[in-house]
Amino acid sequence: MDLFERAQRALDRWMLGLNLDWIPGFGRLSHRRRRVVLTVAVLVFIVIGVAALVAYQVYSTRVAKYTDIAIRLQLLSQRSAKNAQRAALGDAKAFEQMLEARKGFTDGLNTLIGGGGGLPPSPAAFQDDLRALQQRWEASNKTIQGLVEQRAVLETLGRAYEANAARLKDLARLADELMAFAPAGSATADVVDGLVLQLSQLAIGAEAALAGDTLSTDVAVQLSQKLEEFRAALNVIKSGDAARGIAPLTEAAAQEKIKSMESLLQALEQEVGGQISSMTAVLAAKQSAQKLYDESEALLDALQQLYSRYAAMGTGGALPLSVSAFILAVLGTFMITIMNVQAARYKAQKAAEENARNQEAILRLLNEMADLAEGNLTVRATVSEDITGAIADSVNYAIEELRTLVQRINDAAQQLAESTAAAREDAQALLDASQRQAQQIGDTSEAVVSMSQSIGEVSRNAAESAEVAQTALQASQRGRDAVRQTIDGMNAIRDQIQETSKRIKRLGESSQEIGEIVDLIGGITEQTNVLALNAAIQAAAAGESGKGFAVVAEEVQRLAERSAQATRRIGAIVAAIQADTQEAIRAMERSTQGVVQGAARSDSAGEALSEIETISVRLANLIESISRAMAQQASTAEQVSANMRAILRVTEETAERTRHSAQTVASLNELSERLRVSVAGFQL
Repeated sequence: MDLFERAQRALDRWMLGLNLDWIPGFGRLSHRRRRVVLTVAVLVFIVIGVAALVAYQVYSTRVAKYTDIAIRLQLLSQRSAKNAQRAALGDAKAFEQMLEARKGFTDGLNTLIGGGGGLPPSPAAFQDDLRALQQRWEASNKTIQGLVEQRAVLETLGRAYEANAARLKDLARLADELMAFAPAGSATADVVDGLVLQLSQLAIGAEAALAGDTLSTDVAVQLSQKLEEFRAALNVIKSGDAARGIAPLTEAAAQEKIKSMESLLQALEQEVGGQISSMTAVLAAKQSAQKLYDESEALLDALQQLYSRYAAMGTGGALPLSVSAFILAVLGTFMITIMNVQAARYKAQKAAEENARNQEAILRLLNEMADLAEGNLTVRATVSEDITGAIADSVNYAIEELRTLVQRINDAAQQLAESTAAAREDAQALLDASQRQAQQIGDTSEAVVSMSQSIGEVSRNAAESAEVAQTALQASQRGRDAVRQTIDGMNAIRDQIQETSKRIKRLGESSQEIGEIVDLIGGITEQTNVLALNAAIQAAAAGESGKGFAVVAEEVQRLAERSAQATRRIGAIVAAIQADTQEAIRAMERSTQGVVQGAARSDSAGEALSEIETISVRLANLIESISRAMAQQASTAEQVSANMRAILRVTEETAERTRHSAQTVASLNELSERLRVSVAGFQL
């Protein structure tokens, strides 16, 4: 006897010894009624298990939709705040995206509160938090509506900013092209070069006038003054300035470019005037965008807490009930098997006891029941007066009951197979949806990580820009100090030239004293010498315009030479001394004028460097603010990425539980198939 047979006999003895009479009322039931009771219990357990499993699938789907809406509301709240920042600068596309995000948020929140689209309202435990969240959103919605009311003005300003930037770019290009017409090193070239510097200052000033968070009247006034200075410089290039020694650009091509610059400048002045008058609307829009951003932070925290509560709902559910029902169904089926085995063993035992005296009747009965042994339940034993008559009647009754039982088992197995097939399809569909959701959340998480990395890169670039702006500020300060030193040096040179000029004038006065020596020569000689001295003094005082007086002085000197040969030598010496003296005076005056002009240009350069320093300070502050904002955005993006990873873990856990449910349904289906196969050999 092998191990399998010994185990089989031990199992049979255990089944024969198993007694269920401890169950109240069960011991008084017949074998037939016991089978009926256990069969009904098994069917009840199976129906409860299938119902619980379907309820669990519906419950899990509902929780998944709640959490999906909560995630979408988090993204929409941040998208609204981000688009509000761009909308405040006049971005029309940002307005559309902001309105779309507002509608999506409102619809999602209303769905959570009141239900919709096949989704019931959130449980009563969530309603208070949802109402508080709705009040927060109504405050943010009012802020968004304020931005929408300023939409026309902001979009007009946005288009004006772009148009002004294009005009400034065209002006810079035309200014560079004018450099080709100005002689190198000339005063005209210096003015044209100054135009390029003024254009850069205009661009920075226009951006600074509208980039801050507060209105600045000084910035607006400076911008208007710079436009006037630019127009004045452009007029100098067009018409020239004789007092400053600046020649106009007379070439036809140059004049054409100057006309184009005047047209662009006129349009720029008109647009800038309108922008300055609308600065109040720009400030109000920026303040609304900042307020919406601040409100979005609190809104995001509330939404994250709401999501956590929804996610916590998914950890419970009806899965324990379905597992319990499955266990009970298995136990019921096991009990039926035990009952059938006990009944069969009982009948076999009774048959063995009466085998001796009823052998012949039993053999006859067995012959009649040969078809029954093959599973044909349509046969009937012949009921006679023999000892086997009662057995035949009982067998016929057993066959009938067995036929009913097999029919019921077939029907129950068929219903169980259909129910489990439907449940398996639902479980598989839910599993597929969970896997797709996990894939989408994974893709979204990767996108959020990529966005976080991009924001971090932008933050680092902004920090580097702040360092570059600080370096530019230091360079402008050093340039300002250098220009100041240059101005001091030129003032010292001017003082030395003036001192030298005084000494030369005193030398001229000494030459006049020499001229008095010739007073004895005569009236004509004295008169001519006086006229020559006066003409020389007037020529020296007039500068460049005194050349005509110098000619008169030479004519007078020729008359003096004809007046007396004795005075010719002295007159020639005096004239030579006076001519050299006047020439030196004129040279000194020209040098003084050049030094004065150089000092004036240095003063202008110093003022320009001071303005550059002021703008650099403001630019450094703006870049530092941008760097802080980008750092905050990077932190927020990292937090969103962490949330997405947590969502992905919950979704993967849900998919794993759905897969387990599908396996459970498959086990039920396999069980029903085995049950059907076990009675398939019976012929009804």
